[in-house]
Amino acid sequence: MVIVTLQRDKCIGCNYCAEFAPEYFRMSKKDGKSVLFNLVDKKGFHTIKVPKPEAFEPCEKAAKACPVKII
Repeated sequence: MVIVTLQRDKCIGCNYCAEFAPEYFRMSKKDGKSVLFNLVDKKGFHTIKVPKPEAFEPCEKAAKACPVKII
């Protein structure tokens, strides 16, 4: 299982996550920040649990590309 956490309030809207892992991230049309699909929000930390191991690679690329290191 792959667990992905995003600190959305610190997002600067660079769009790297949505480019590297479009199956899990998108950019909000409302405020231009990153959004995780099917998330659970706990005190500003947005989290998803993905049962597919193949989710690790694109999510890891998104995390490494994030300039503010919030993934």
